Amino acid sequence: MSFRTYLFASWMAMLSIGVTVSLVQACPFCTAVSQTFSQEMESMDIVVIADLVNAPQVPEEDLYSGTEDLPKSQFKVVEVLKGEKWIQTGDSIEVLYFGEAKKDRKYLMTATNGPNPVWTSPLGLSDRAHNYVTQLPGLPNNPSRLEFFQDYLEDEDEMLARDAYDEFAKTPYDGVKALVPKMKHDRLIAWVKNPDVPASRKRLYYTMLGVCGSQKDIPMLEAFMKSTERQEKSGLDALLACYLMLKKEAGLPLIEDLYFKNKKSEYADTYAAIMAIRFHGTDGNVIDRERLVKSLRHMLDRPELADLVIPDLAKWEDWEVMDRMVQLFVDADESTDWVRVPVVNYLRACPLPEAKEAIEKLRKIDPEKVKRAESFFTVKPDEEPADSETDESQAPSDEQPKSSYVPTRTLRDGEFDRESKSETLLVSSPVSEGPAASEEGLSPDSKPLENTPGESTPEELTKPVIQKKAAGVPVAPVNISTALGVPMLIGCVLLVLMRLTLGLPLWKRATVRAERIS
Repeated sequence: MSFRTYLFASWMAMLSIGVTVSLVQACPFCTAVSQTFSQEMESMDIVVIADLVNAPQVPEEDLYSGTEDLPKSQFKVVEVLKGEKWIQTGDSIEVLYFGEAKKDRKYLMTATNGPNPVWTSPLGLSDRAHNYVTQLPGLPNNPSRLEFFQDYLEDEDEMLARDAYDEFAKTPYDGVKALVPKMKHDRLIAWVKNPDVPASRKRLYYTMLGVCGSQKDIPMLEAFMKSTERQEKSGLDALLACYLMLKKEAGLPLIEDLYFKNKKSEYADTYAAIMAIRFHGTDGNVIDRERLVKSLRHMLDRPELADLVIPDLAKWEDWEVMDRMVQLFVDADESTDWVRVPVVNYLRACPLPEAKEAIEKLRKIDPEKVKRAESFFTVKPDEEPADSETDESQAPSDEQPKSSYVPTRTLRDGEFDRESKSETLLVSSPVSEGPAASEEGLSPDSKPLENTPGESTPEELTKPVIQKKAAGVPVAPVNISTALGVPMLIGCVLLVLMRLTLGLPLWKRATVRAERIS
């Protein structure tokens, strides 16, 4: 197999891993960074541990020539973890290997296409990593497996620490909570205090501390919340959610004073507080939603940020503030113009007859914004009224709001022309109904503290949209054209790049000699 062909296969492998990671479900404040060892092994036909027998030296000029087959390294299987019907202990494997050749360590090797295996590049393992990998196939396929990975969080072997974190990140919140009896509280405290621990991992540790912590931890959390040091407030959304898990409703006044009522609060901090409230409105189950709604109402006194919570108030059916919503629309000027579309969507979701009358009133003030809301944001038809004799179990519950519509936040004019140019804090979405939301920077003029990849979710409808001067253009719902067209476009670009790398003509048919597959 030539180097160019090998590079092609590597690109395909990385692309498949990226697709797999993008579909991973995460715990409320965590975002999986990469595919875990367990996921990779599950997707492969053959998984073995091997020794390096021979690794020939390849002249550097031959690496890029692509004219002849490169010499392959020889490995000997010493342990079969998967695929016994296709490979046995003692079998020899020849593959291309460009890593550092060390005969004193073990290698993890995986392959697809069982009967005629196509091998990926071998991965060198330390003794500790070897012990880690060989135990993975025997772990239960349920949240109790987290007990094993807990011992590798912040491990000295960064590869294992990252894999252990990703195992937690892809586990639903209920699965993380199931580990409570086995959680190591003192270690979690040490990690959240450690400035060298990345914010993404601190979010996991705060999530765990929220279910295994005690009242003794509250002073530490309050100190972090009040700190002026950005590093001490890293992972603030999860920190605040943890604080409310421990202090419950009694903790809301402090959060309101620091982030909602305080108009000098940095945008990133305020948004993190909203994320924490959302989490408790969906997954927390320790604070009544009615009390959480009262906290979010304070944001209506800040018109420039009110659109961040209007969809939540509609989703949680807070129709008591309808008059305040109408007034927000009426009072909006050029600096708060973006609030008008969310207000109209709130009124469209409201079942009260006064809401329809209000929309017609607002249409006379700004017909363009009303038309935009009605054109780009659809409202599902109301369900048939329940019959008077309908069984009580069929009635809407608190967990399933009657309204089937959740308004989507529109792009703002001058999204980033704010006076505050504070350092960016990346926050994640704790919405439980879908994959972990993407962590986006909240200011274009500042550097993100940490690039933590993630994914957007249809339920996360109040995420700030990172686009400058969008001129109020609404964010259209994802449709089938977008879902299929974007991947196809990316695939075409990758195809062109791959053919260029392989040295093949772009538009002509090329004859390529058959490659020998070991």
